[in-house]
Amino acid sequence: MQDLRIRKIVIVGGGTAGWMAAAGMSKLMPSREVAIRVIESDAIGTVGVGEATIPHIHYFNRLLGLDENEFIRKTNATFKLGIEFVNWGGLGQSYIHPFGAYGANMDGIHFHHFWLRYAKMGKAPSLDAYNLMIRAAKAHRFQRPDPTRLNAALNGISYAFHFDASLYARLMRELAEKRGVTRTEGRITRVVQDPRSGHIDSVVLESGETVEGDLFIDCSGFRGLLIEQTLKAGYDDWSHWLPCDRAVARACAKVADPIPYTRSTAKTAGWQWRIPLQSRTGNGHVYASAYISDEGALDSLNSDLDGAPLSEPNFLRFTAGIRRAPWTKNVVSIGLASGFLEPLESTSIHLIQTAIARLMANFPDKSFNQPDIDYYNARTRLEFEQIRDFIILHYKATERDDTPFWAYCRHMEIPDTLRERLAIYQENARQYRHDNELFNEVSWLAVMHGQNVRPKRYHPIADMIPDEELIRRMTQIEDEVTRALALMPDHQAFIDRHCRAAV
Repeated sequence: MQDLRIRKIVIVGGGTAGWMAAAGMSKLMPSREVAIRVIESDAIGTVGVGEATIPHIHYFNRLLGLDENEFIRKTNATFKLGIEFVNWGGLGQSYIHPFGAYGANMDGIHFHHFWLRYAKMGKAPSLDAYNLMIRAAKAHRFQRPDPTRLNAALNGISYAFHFDASLYARLMRELAEKRGVTRTEGRITRVVQDPRSGHIDSVVLESGETVEGDLFIDCSGFRGLLIEQTLKAGYDDWSHWLPCDRAVARACAKVADPIPYTRSTAKTAGWQWRIPLQSRTGNGHVYASAYISDEGALDSLNSDLDGAPLSEPNFLRFTAGIRRAPWTKNVVSIGLASGFLEPLESTSIHLIQTAIARLMANFPDKSFNQPDIDYYNARTRLEFEQIRDFIILHYKATERDDTPFWAYCRHMEIPDTLRERLAIYQENARQYRHDNELFNEVSWLAVMHGQNVRPKRYHPIADMIPDEELIRRMTQIEDEVTRALALMPDHQAFIDRHCRAAV
C-alpha cells in the first residue's frame, strides 16, 4: 500500500511566523515521524515589529509548555490590558479598548443596556467606571486573575503582552530546534514543480543544494515566494477600505516605567503606535502614502519619540488584503505571505497562531484532499474579513474631517457586513458575535462607544426592573470594581516581583 503520510515539511522563511510554525508543529509531531526544516537567509530581513498581542496568545504559549514568567524575562515583555486610542473619534478625545468585560450581564442581556438606561436617568458615571481593565490601565496597575479572592472583577482579569518580536522568534527557534527542527541558512534561487500536478517538489538554494519536501509552509513575508511568485494564488486588495499602505518603525529609549497598555494615536494621515517593553519603547507610524510623504511620516514619528532613538527607521510597504487561496496545492502560506491587516488591533501574531492551529486541525496527507483545502481557505478568509471589518470601524466611526485622509475615511463606502452591525447598534444598542469570531461584543462596544456612536434606544428588557433595583445593582458592580482596583499592585512592581528581565 502506498504510504501517503507527510514525511518532510519545509518552512520557507524564519522570523516570527516561520519559527512559530516550526515550534507549534514540532510540538505536535515527533521528529521521528516528520522531518521539519526551516530555510532562512540572514541576508533577507524580517519585519519583526509585531510587538503587541491579544489574550489568545496564552493558548499558544501553553501548547508549547512555556513558563509565563520565563517567557516574559526572555522577551523583555510587559503586560497589556488593552489599547488606548487617542484622537480617533475626534481631536482631543481618547478611550481604551479593554480585554475584559464591562460590569456584568444581567437578566440575559448585555450590561451596557442597563448602563444606557442608568445614564438616561442621569445617575451613571462613565461606562469605563465598570471595567477593571480600563481603570487598572489608567492607574498603571496589574495582576493576574486571582480565584482565591472573593471578587468577580479580579477573577475576570484578561491580559496579553508587549514583547520584543525578534526575541520571541529566537525563543520559538530554541524550542523548535530542541524538538528536532533543523535550520538551513541560504537564499532560494529556484523552485521546482511537478510537471503534472504543479505541486512544489523542491527548492534550490544559492549554494546549489536541493531541498525536497512533501508540504511547504510559505513564511517568506510580503513577497510570497511560493504562494504567489510560483503558484500565482492571487491577492484581494482591500486598500479602498484600509488606505494605509506604509509604515515606519523605530525604537527609542525607555524614559519611565512601562504602562500596561498599547497606545494608538491618530495622526493627519494614519496613526502611530507606542509599545512599552522592559528594555525600550517600540514606536511606529502607519500611514497612507497618498496623503503624506515618507519624509513627513518619519518627521511625525521622530517628533513624538519620548526617548533617544535606538535604531534607524525601518520603512515597510504593504497592501491590505488577503491571498485568494492561502493554501494552494501543497503550499500553505502563513503570516504576511497569507495576507496583511495593519496592526491597529494587534492581530498579526494571532493570525499566525490561528493559521497553525487550522493547519494542524486539517493536516493533510500526500493526496491533498481539495475539500479540506477549500475549508481551510474559507475559514481563513472569514477570519480575515471579520477582523478587517473591525479595523475599518475605527476609521469609519470618526467625527474628524480636519484632513483629507480623515474626510475620506469618514465618508467612504464600507462592507455590507459592517454597515449592518452599525445600523443595528445605532438603532437599539444590540451587539452580536458570529462564528466565534475573534472580537466579541465587548470589543465592538468599546470602539463604537469610544468613538461617539450612540444608539437611539436600548434593549426593552432593561426597563423591566424597578429604578431602585437598577441603582442598587449598578452601585454594587461599580463598588466591586473599585475594591478590586485597590487590591492590585503597580504594574512595574508586579514585574519586579515576578518576571523582571535582565536588561
